[in-house]
Amino acid sequence: MGLVCSAAAAPAGTKEDADAKAGAVLFRDRGCTYCHGAKLEGTKKAPPLADVRNDKTWPVDKITEQILNGGQKMPPFRDSLSDDEIAQLVTYLRAKNRPEAPPE
Repeated sequence: MGLVCSAAAAPAGTKEDADAKAGAVLFRDRGCTYCHGAKLEGTKKAPPLADVRNDKTWPVDKITEQILNGGQKMPPFRDSLSDDEIAQLVTYLRAKNRPEAPPE
């Protein structure tokens, strides 16, 4: 697929900041909050993601594959998200200073 996501923190105003903000909106608008919670706290339906950026067992490529292919109870999003959108979601989840989605 050729997705490239950087896990490194980026200075304000960078493409990574823009991607993280776009990822926050996608997380909200594509229904991720329904299962993972609005604050990434997790629900009965899915695990929390608040600390996934610090979990060495979940590197960028594994998060990307999970979004693409799903697994356990999570559906795959390969057909409903573009490569850029998936990269933005991963950037959001990995962001050191994770942005909040603006109000709808």
